[in-house]
Amino acid sequence: MRKIIYNKFDKKAITEMPTVVFPGRIITIISPGETQKAVDYLLSKDILGVDTETRPSFKKGDNFKVSLLQVSTRDTCFLFRLNRTGLTPAMIKLLENTDVPMIGLSWHDDLLALYKRAKFTPGYFIDLQSIVGELGIEDLSLQKLYANLFHQKINKRQRLSNWEADVLSDKQKQYAATDAWTCINLYEEILRLKRTGDYELVKVPESVATLKV
Repeated sequence: MRKIIYNKFDKKAITEMPTVVFPGRIITIISPGETQKAVDYLLSKDILGVDTETRPSFKKGDNFKVSLLQVSTRDTCFLFRLNRTGLTPAMIKLLENTDVPMIGLSWHDDLLALYKRAKFTPGYFIDLQSIVGELGIEDLSLQKLYANLFHQKINKRQRLSNWEADVLSDKQKQYAATDAWTCINLYEEILRLKRTGDYELVKVPESVATLKV
């Protein structure tokens, strides 16, 4: 049965969907000395999902550097607490690597934020926003893309939490890992659909208020 996908996905339809949760192990990196071993492990894999988090600013004039870099394999996610580690030489090696594809969304903004911590030359990054249009999908948010392709909801409640807290909560860790890991899933599904053509694109009229999926 061919997969039905939509050029535009109604956010209201996401509410009732089951929540997707990263099923693997989550490892938090809090000291510079831990970064080398983590990076060696990550660079031994064939694909990585990436994302960042920054402490939100609620006062005019308050600006914070990127707080967290999350990098996931298919079953393990490392959370690099940049407010404690900074960008170490090992992490710069990861970001500059040209062998292992690193999949993100709206990654240009993340790169600019990371560059403010340390200068580096971006390596093998693939932005989902630059390829999803080849399927006819016009949405660019991670939540809408995942709902469209997998009919599951990415819970965004932790997005504006304090990413520089002394200890990250389990919910924060799960949120961060899920965002990075789902980028891998989306990338591989987009490639599969492009390769097989096993989908039907439904173009939704602008007047349609709610999609039934």
